[in-house]
Amino acid sequence: MTGYDQEELESQLEKQTDFETFIAEAPQLNPSRALIEGVICGVRVQDIEEPTMQEIRYVDKLIDELAKGKSNGEDFAEVINHIANIPYSPTWAVS
Repeated sequence: MTGYDQEELESQLEKQTDFETFIAEAPQLNPSRALIEGVICGVRVQDIEEPTMQEIRYVDKLIDELAKGKSNGEDFAEVINHIANIPYSPTWAVS
């Protein structure tokens, strides 16, 4: 989603980079992240106007949905597949 490779992620962790800098310096934010919609912390992700906060909430929403086990649902699987640049196939989703 951010374009960091494993080595770059580890470097960011070692430097204890704050999230604002992590997002601002991301090598390549995936354009499909804008497909992420829904409510997190009582706010619709797609309606957040401040760009850095919206990026943070995109990640929050993904983590929230994964924690709820929705990664097995067709809608969420479609979003993940778009983010990963993989053509969506409903046969990949598990009910």
